[in-house]
Amino acid sequence: MPTEGRVPKLVPRDEFTYEIPIGEAPGMLVPATLYSNAALLGAVEHDPSLQQLANVATLPGIERSAYAMPDIHFGYGFPVGGVAAFRMEDGVVSPGGIGYDINCGVRLLRTSLGHDEVRPRLKALLEALFRHVPSGVGSKGPVSLSGSEVDEVLAGGAEWAVGRGFGLEADLTFQEEEGRLEGADPNAVSDDARKRGLRQLGTLGSGNHFLEVQRVDEVFHEPFAKALGLAPGGVVVMLHTGSRGLGHQVATDYIRTMDERLHHDGVTLVDRQLSCAPIGSAEGQRYLSAMAAGANFAWANRQLITHAVRASFREVFGRSDEELGLSVVYDIAHNMAKVEEHTTGDGGRRPLLVHRKGATRAFPADRPEVPAPYRPYGQPVLIPGDMGTASYVLAGLATSLDRSFGSSCHGAGRLLSRHAAVRRFRFDAVTRELAERGILVRSASREGVTEEAPGAYKNVEEVVRVAEGAGLTRRVARLVPLGVVKG
Repeated sequence: MPTEGRVPKLVPRDEFTYEIPIGEAPGMLVPATLYSNAALLGAVEHDPSLQQLANVATLPGIERSAYAMPDIHFGYGFPVGGVAAFRMEDGVVSPGGIGYDINCGVRLLRTSLGHDEVRPRLKALLEALFRHVPSGVGSKGPVSLSGSEVDEVLAGGAEWAVGRGFGLEADLTFQEEEGRLEGADPNAVSDDARKRGLRQLGTLGSGNHFLEVQRVDEVFHEPFAKALGLAPGGVVVMLHTGSRGLGHQVATDYIRTMDERLHHDGVTLVDRQLSCAPIGSAEGQRYLSAMAAGANFAWANRQLITHAVRASFREVFGRSDEELGLSVVYDIAHNMAKVEEHTTGDGGRRPLLVHRKGATRAFPADRPEVPAPYRPYGQPVLIPGDMGTASYVLAGLATSLDRSFGSSCHGAGRLLSRHAAVRRFRFDAVTRELAERGILVRSASREGVTEEAPGAYKNVEEVVRVAEGAGLTRRVARLVPLGVVKG
């Protein structure tokens, strides 16, 4: 990027809020806002992600501010943890503001089992999960799709999967958008992307994707935790994965298309990775249709994995699904753009295209988008930590609407790049340390563990503290890992 090496000025506004004023990147139209605190700030003060955040504020049609969550780190175009909303009439859509792994998301499943029942069979359970859920680069899933079936998945999402017997109708109720984003057009997805998705449904992938068996450690908001079916000592399963190679190819295809349009129009951006097109343009509309299709593929993927998790528990515990009580608590997406109505900088309300890249929706109580049983409390927000620390269930707050377009962080956030983590950590040392703490790991590769070592991530306790202190979310429950399956 042209401004590489320059550190934008951060002006503290309160304990949890910092602002990059207009002028810190050429052509900024609005300021940029970072939610962080003194404990986390050192990790990003000299990181390129802050310049990326300032660069986002230069994009046409941006409203109010470019925002970054406390888990911010360097990404492609937008920083990971970036949020920006654009006016429909003069704003843009940017694939770099959504990410390569379209609708990467987190799903939480509860069980009727207690920690004391699971601990003696934990190793067998991890082995079963590892067998039933293919993981790692190039992994192939249990379903081989034809070309027409791929189109059905792209249009139907998790609803397609449930209709084919991979789950229950009740599973759909507790997914963002009920597991299917409107506006998907399979014809907007290239043949290359389709081919990459033919054998990847029901696979975990690599990188920071995981399956984790967890224990509910502590409850902070008892009424909401009860509505979620979470009680101390209970066992849950958290999974994190997205649209796999199909979503990656969609992003690659449309970044190229938008680059060509910008070149043709003679437009130069402050950072070419912010490649974009007007929302109302043919390129912009076609990308949004392809993005929705990729999002639906991701929901179908997580639904097939849910089906495999149920099979693994039946195999190990010899009980029926009803006896095991394996139910979807919630499924939340990051890496998505959605049209939502929000308050604008002039105090009015209008539809905006909200980009959340490594950030999640965090809508408050009484919103129709929140499943009815949870509506009195707010939308669940799922925050995975690293495999050696806690994860959190949070709830969206009303103040998040004015502070971040109803958004929050999506995890702990990387502290080290994957290459740096591999250089610093050793597989044997990481697995030994985790085992000493009672955490078992099953991985498709040694790198899958060292890349994701606990020391490669920010302190999730501080990230959650900032999200709560900034008025984005409140804590509901804390979950601690028992066993992890990695790609």
